[in-house]
Amino acid sequence: MNDEPVALRRLRRNDAPAVLAAFLSNADMARQCDVKAMVDAERYVDRLIEAGSPHEAWAVVEDDSLVGVVCVSVDHANRNGWFWYWMTDAARGRGWTARAAATVADWALSARGLERLELGHRVNNPASGAVARRAGFIKEGTERAKFLVDGHRVDVDTYGRLQSDPAPAHTDIPMIGGHIAPADGRG
Repeated sequence: MNDEPVALRRLRRNDAPAVLAAFLSNADMARQCDVKAMVDAERYVDRLIEAGSPHEAWAVVEDDSLVGVVCVSVDHANRNGWFWYWMTDAARGRGWTARAAATVADWALSARGLERLELGHRVNNPASGAVARRAGFIKEGTERAKFLVDGHRVDVDTYGRLQSDPAPAHTDIPMIGGHIAPADGRG
């Protein structure tokens, strides 16, 4: 039996209030999406969970309350995925983001059948780079002046993880329902 309070489960529509709270609690979350009201949070969640969506969205939950999201936006034609994650301020610093990212990346590159995952982070967000490396991603380069943030150009470090890359040493976060294939049977 697992006594740890953290787990991964599929994102659900009733997670929208926690998504709204996360976006309202940290101004930097606006880089993820423009969520300022409940209707925005519901649209955000709906976009990630709707049937036929390319998104494989996993909620990081503490005692079944959402504290973060790890998602793979799938490019079916190339068997690739754009990998991204966020965590609420209250859940940061516990190592859960890196563990959740590693767990979902392992799932995506095995049970989900993808061959390559990619991600990027602003160079002024080194914590995100640390998460990527701990999740087995390898830095592939820097895109100079990619984003315009508060009137300033910001570089973005890019990372990749291949199915053939060695899995990182980590302790999985339990996936409620186990390592399941996507609902549409593509995995």
